[in-house]
Amino acid sequence: MENQTQHPNIPNKTSFFQSNTAKMIMVGFLILVLLIPLALVQDLITERSNRKQEVTDIVTQKWGKDIELMGPILKIPYKVITETEVIDEKTKQKTIQKYSYTENAYFFPDQLNHNTAINKIDNIQLGLYKPIVFKATITSDGTFGTVDISKLDLHPENILWDKASIIIKTTNLKSIKSDLRIKLNNKFLNLEAKSDDESRFDTLETNTFTYNPVEDLNFNFSISYNGSNSVQFIPIGKTTATTVDADWNSPSFIGNFATNDTTKKITTKNFHADWKIIHVNRPFPQQFKAKIPALKNYQYGVKLIETVDEYQQNERASKYGFLVIGLTFLIFFLIQTISKIHIHIFQYTMIGLALIMFYTLLISITEHSSFSIAYAIAASAVIIMLLLYSISILKNKKFPLFITASLTLLYSFIYIIIQLEDYALLVGSIGLFLILGSIMYFSRKIDWNN
Repeated sequence: MENQTQHPNIPNKTSFFQSNTAKMIMVGFLILVLLIPLALVQDLITERSNRKQEVTDIVTQKWGKDIELMGPILKIPYKVITETEVIDEKTKQKTIQKYSYTENAYFFPDQLNHNTAINKIDNIQLGLYKPIVFKATITSDGTFGTVDISKLDLHPENILWDKASIIIKTTNLKSIKSDLRIKLNNKFLNLEAKSDDESRFDTLETNTFTYNPVEDLNFNFSISYNGSNSVQFIPIGKTTATTVDADWNSPSFIGNFATNDTTKKITTKNFHADWKIIHVNRPFPQQFKAKIPALKNYQYGVKLIETVDEYQQNERASKYGFLVIGLTFLIFFLIQTISKIHIHIFQYTMIGLALIMFYTLLISITEHSSFSIAYAIAASAVIIMLLLYSISILKNKKFPLFITASLTLLYSFIYIIIQLEDYALLVGSIGLFLILGSIMYFSRKIDWNN
């Protein structure tokens, strides 16, 4: 009887690479690879955002930068007399020699009121970019009460009352567009630029006048600026009241002092804000000798902002790129597993690149339109492209339509999150929870052992 040799079954060497596990590993690896072009897109967004900031700096350098105002301040010179003992080397006799030099005393007003009107300028543009620039008119009035020189340990006979002047410290001298003069009681004095050791502020100063220390000195002046970004004040009045009105709908109130919430009003077209600051709210006196210290830390005011500019929105959208690619690949993988339709890794790559192209389309269209319009155009283009591509590879219309509906919901969900501010995390967490639940539901009957 002829012996029959039985050959054991030889395992199929390609069976693992055709399994769901191998396909998941390859798709997962491809997702990681696609993070490289996604990172390049994010770098492009950063580059374009930096370019916008460079253009903004160029425009504001010529037009006018942030506006800061501290004043008016009453400046009164006084004599400082020193005595020096001198010994004659020959006779050894002692003599007293007196020397005198002049210093300045500075007095802040008792009452100070600032009324500011800000009007945005829409026709300033350089290339694709329109910086936030405006015209601002600041009208100030108030009163200097009787000065108390005893708090500075000064003697009345050393005060040069006939050499008094008014100074105003501000920024953006080159952007001032009005004649500069101040009304003191019933007399007008011109303000002229003076050199100052303090580099942060420029100084405007009047000619000298005779100050009467026993009567109030009322003042009134107005300055018109070309400015950008912000308007800020330093509350040097014993009582400082400030009002700002602007045709801008997204202010950011900055500095160490809060606005009056009962009178603050913000609409879709403009805003109104008030401040009232008294001397006990800030830790510096109403008078100084020799030099005024730096008081920048006590500034307050308003900054005109774009709540979320186009590059911030693009950056936020790109951060969801990993989620979009991962969920889209997962949908295709589940369809492939359920329908037994083979999708090649090259086809996954084309799908991933199409999803990456969404972000380049988004940023390029946004620079010539609004973010909402650009988002709608870019999302529609990618969804239509993937619809046509999936019809060709899946050989039917049922699954491609499901993919189209899923991508439409996903892009809509991401757009809503981008627009939200206070509730973005909450809505995003709920949405991702529902997406995870849906994936678990549709994948519950898949045999992962194949």
